[in-house]
Amino acid sequence: MPRRKSSIKRIRADKKRHLRNLKVKRQLKATLKKFRELILAKNLAEAKALLKTAYSQLDKAAKKRIIHPRTANRTKSRLTLRVLKTT
Repeated sequence: MPRRKSSIKRIRADKKRHLRNLKVKRQLKATLKKFRELILAKNLAEAKALLKTAYSQLDKAAKKRIIHPRTANRTKSRLTLRVLKTT
């Protein structure tokens, strides 16, 4: 257990940041799962609307370094290809 004030504060901040990152990741995973379900159900209108939300969530997560920026770009590319293949 840390003894210094700065170390104690760092642990508190890390825990808070960790919980926030988990929340963002969970929301992102839920959005991507819903998108895949819409694609499988051939519901393209809703899928295209959700694609905009997914893009936004991926960009924000990458900007905050919750996920790697290249991972976000790769995922966006694959989502777009899925929409284009089903049209």
